[in-house]
Amino acid sequence: MSWNRVIGQEQQVRVLRSALQGGRLAHAYLFSGPEGAGKEMVAFELARALSCTQSGTSPEGACGSCADCREMDKLLHPNVEYLFPVESALLEGGDSPKKDNRKFTEAKERYQALLEQKKANPYFTPCMDRSMGILTEQIIQLQQKASFMPREGSRKVFIISQADRLHPSAANKLLKLLEEPPPHILFVLVSSRPESLLATIRSRCQEIAFQRVPEKELRSWLEEHRADIATDEREHIVKASRGNLRRAWEIMQNSMEPGFEPSEMAIRTKALDYLRHILMAGHYHKAILSAEEQTKNLSRQELILFITSILLFLQDAMHRRINPGFSNLNNPDIADAVDRFALNFPNPDLWAISTLAEESIRSLERNAGSLLVMAAFTAGLRPLITRK
Repeated sequence: MSWNRVIGQEQQVRVLRSALQGGRLAHAYLFSGPEGAGKEMVAFELARALSCTQSGTSPEGACGSCADCREMDKLLHPNVEYLFPVESALLEGGDSPKKDNRKFTEAKERYQALLEQKKANPYFTPCMDRSMGILTEQIIQLQQKASFMPREGSRKVFIISQADRLHPSAANKLLKLLEEPPPHILFVLVSSRPESLLATIRSRCQEIAFQRVPEKELRSWLEEHRADIATDEREHIVKASRGNLRRAWEIMQNSMEPGFEPSEMAIRTKALDYLRHILMAGHYHKAILSAEEQTKNLSRQELILFITSILLFLQDAMHRRINPGFSNLNNPDIADAVDRFALNFPNPDLWAISTLAEESIRSLERNAGSLLVMAAFTAGLRPLITRK
């Protein structure tokens, strides 16, 4: 059933489910919290529950099998509008000459490819590489669609992904919609940086804060819903994702591919070799060369895993320094290397390292230049590990 698909976020689901059953939904919500917490997935589950004609208002949520639910799965339900940052070329299709030009066609292909990724991974957050944010034209189209009543049921749902990336003029037009909201429209704004939204927009939304999913909850969900995954694979998903459901889903899906051979270990080996170059006297130039090599040979998601591997290794070293008998390691197969590192580098600033790693990962997810990100990460890492 619908709400059982949500991983963690029990309190958030309880609030929404209670409002749905009691007919007390706000006209606009702001789902805030870290990337990968499942905010958009919950937004779509709420839309699914409102659109399902079979059992959407029941405590369990939508049925998952009716025609409305199937349309939701395909992102085709007429009662749901989904906005995310797109290229301006995609909005230049108003007349036939422009519709047929190569620029528009290529942008449309990239847009459709992102939607396919979204269908395959409900935790994926799409954004077109050449986008300047959510554009004014997108909100104008939303205003026009707001004037139409829903096909069935009482509400349409407008889900605005990465709402903090609203262009200023687009934000002002959205504000006008929120100030006089049509009674048949439910707005759900989703943002990992709610502080970047206009204060006037935030004040007109009921904010629901999401948290990164704890290891325990992700592990329990996998045990209950994915019993087909071996225990050691489940544990790898839990550790490597670090509470980010998008990464957890990608690792889980990759492991199901025919003939799949885990690449995580190979990436971890590269990451630890790179770490050795950073820490060895006179080898810093080799670390820079290694960073350049990784940006050429690894995808963005693999670079994220590369940085994550370093962070998980350093977490292990910190645990073993504090408690030499600590056994719940992220990397139990290389415990000797962890212990040697803990002995030789006893005082790393793990909080600052975690912040640096998360900022680097966030930059990669937002399509920042990979080489610049890795260069900044390389320059910032050594002094945080070798501090006295």
